[in-house]
Amino acid sequence: MPPLTYLPDLPPSEPQPPGEESFDGAFRRLFGQRFSPLYRYLQRLTGDPTLADDLAQEAFVRLYERGAMPEDAAAWLVTVAHNLLRDEHRRTERRRRLLAFRRDPPASPPPPDADLLRNERTAQVRRVLATLPPRQAQLLLLRHEGHSYNEIAAIVGVAPGSVGTLLVRATAAFAAAFRRTNDASD
Repeated sequence: MPPLTYLPDLPPSEPQPPGEESFDGAFRRLFGQRFSPLYRYLQRLTGDPTLADDLAQEAFVRLYERGAMPEDAAAWLVTVAHNLLRDEHRRTERRRRLLAFRRDPPASPPPPDADLLRNERTAQVRRVLATLPPRQAQLLLLRHEGHSYNEIAAIVGVAPGSVGTLLVRATAAFAAAFRRTNDASD
């Protein structure tokens, strides 16, 4: 059974001509009809009642913020909920990888020159980053720190859809500069 979900008081809407339902009325009706099935579906899909409740509620929030009913509202809600779940999985996986990377103790004691080697590698990476255009270096550093594409787009001032391409180009430029640096030092 889904948790009790509070549907907040919606602001009054303009009176509708007879026979036409307002968006608020249609939203309330849809919420009453589709919240429980959407919640149950998401709960079975995720195995997490709290996450399922959050996703179902967020899907309805997005619908309300949209301000208009889609042609197939039930399918729209499921699609939005799936996209939200996919985004949540990505965030969780990224956090898990970052935490695992930071928590894993070394398998064996580090060699005596480990600090020296790490410092040399850090200096080498900084030198290579300094040869890149500032935006490419910024993109690489932001992504390395775990920022999402949307966050990077907002910080750098580009469209979110172009962040992946920019990162690929920046990574290729970094790799080429790194190889040149290593070839020159040999």
